[in-house]
Amino acid sequence: MRSEDGGKSDAAVVRDALGVGIAVGLSGFAFGVTSAGSGLTLLQTCALSLLVFTGASQFALVGALAGGGNPFTAAAGAFFLGVRNAFYGLRLSQLLALPRAVRPFAAQWVIDETTAVALAQPTRRSVRIGFTVTGLTLYVLWNLTTLLGALGADAIGDTDAWGLDAAGPAVFLALLAPMLRTTMERVVAGLAVVLGLGLLPVLPAGVPVLVAALAAPAALWAEGRRRTRTGPAEDDDTVGEGR
Repeated sequence: MRSEDGGKSDAAVVRDALGVGIAVGLSGFAFGVTSAGSGLTLLQTCALSLLVFTGASQFALVGALAGGGNPFTAAAGAFFLGVRNAFYGLRLSQLLALPRAVRPFAAQWVIDETTAVALAQPTRRSVRIGFTVTGLTLYVLWNLTTLLGALGADAIGDTDAWGLDAAGPAVFLALLAPMLRTTMERVVAGLAVVLGLGLLPVLPAGVPVLVAALAAPAALWAEGRRRTRTGPAEDDDTVGEGR
């Protein structure tokens, strides 16, 4: 059935949402294995997926713990990665326009994948369908595969040898890359990569993630200084050329 206001058909939206939800949800298995391999119990691993439910933050937490990082530093790094979801929520709240009573429950599903699917939709109806189907599919699969991964960690053996800890970040980067459209966004992403990877050998586990978060304010400060020097006339031309 096609949307009444001329948008994508409901079936097409559901198909796209299921594709993202299933593809990403299966990587919960890698998180379960990695989490169990880092020393977390089955209950702790499943609680992270049920309550935190943001893959990049979960992988950052267990990765820092596995590397011998301080638990508080690991938690802080995971927290700062999760802060981005609050900004997603500001935008999605306008697009979804959900009843007030539903918003606290919907907030649990405000993550990279649901945001990407929702923002790709042309109408409010398709936004709601895309968000709901992606969120439901991903939440169920992610938690189920987390459980299976944690239970099967002993059978797999050395998780480092399999490189499963890279699955979550790889999915996150695959979703993020197409969203880096402007020069400023690419600069922030590049600077964050340089800071995060460059400081890995010299800082304790979990700390490079915190330092990498400084890429955004640093790039914005530099851009503000540049605009102050060039003046409004030249700045207007620059913005026009970037579109």
